[in-house]
Amino acid sequence: MNPLTGVIWHPSPNCGPRRQGARPDMVVIHFTAMQGAQAALDRLCDPQAQVSAHYLIGADGTCWQMVDEAARAWHAGAGQWGAVSDVNSRSIGIELDNRGDHPFAARQMRVLEDLLGGILSRWQISPQRVIGHADMAPGRKADPGPRFDWRRLARQGLSVWPETSAHHNTSPDAQRALGTALHGFGYATPPDCAPDDAVLAAFRARFGAFTSLAAAQDLAKRFPVDRANRSA
Repeated sequence: MNPLTGVIWHPSPNCGPRRQGARPDMVVIHFTAMQGAQAALDRLCDPQAQVSAHYLIGADGTCWQMVDEAARAWHAGAGQWGAVSDVNSRSIGIELDNRGDHPFAARQMRVLEDLLGGILSRWQISPQRVIGHADMAPGRKADPGPRFDWRRLARQGLSVWPETSAHHNTSPDAQRALGTALHGFGYATPPDCAPDDAVLAAFRARFGAFTSLAAAQDLAKRFPVDRANRSA
C-alpha cells in the first residue's frame, strides 16, 4: 500500500503476515515513552529491537508509516481484548511521541484524528474497538496513560465514552457486577468476579471519574465486545 498523503514512508523490518488470514478489526494506541520521535523511530525500525508499529506521530504532527496496514506489526505483545489474544494479528498500532507524563500536543491529536478516521473507514472498524495498550495488557503496560484525551476522540466518533458518572458502589456484590461489566466491554477479567487492581487501574486511567459500576455497565450494554471472532 502506498503511504497516505502527508505521511512519510519509513519501513520497518519488524513485521510479517497476519496469522490465519486475519484482518485488522482493532486499533491500539500507544505512547513511546522515549525522548523524542526520532529515538522512537530508530527503535521501531531496529531489527534488534523486534518491535514496530504501523504509524508513529510526532509531537509536531509529523506522521511516519512503518508497516503496511495489511501486515502484522509487532506493537501489542502479550495481552487480550475480548476473545482476541493475538492482538497483533487483529490490530493496527499507532505510536504517539509522548513520555506519558505530559499532555499530548494539539497538532499531534489532530493528525491522530485524521489518521484514525481513515483507518476506521478503510477497514470498517467500529469506534469501540479503538483501545489503549493498557486496556489489552493491564499491569504490563500503561499507555497511552491518563493524560490522553479519550473523551475528545469519542466526541468525534473515533472511540467511546460512558454516558453516566454515578458514584461507585464498593460492596462485594457491586465489585462482582463491575467485573462482569468490564468483561462484557472487553477487559480480560472473569465475569462475576471483582476485577483485579491492574484492570481497575487501566479502566480508571482511561475513563477518569467515569469509572463507576453504572459507567462500566453502560459501556458493556452499548458496546459489547465481539466474542464471536476468535483469534489464533
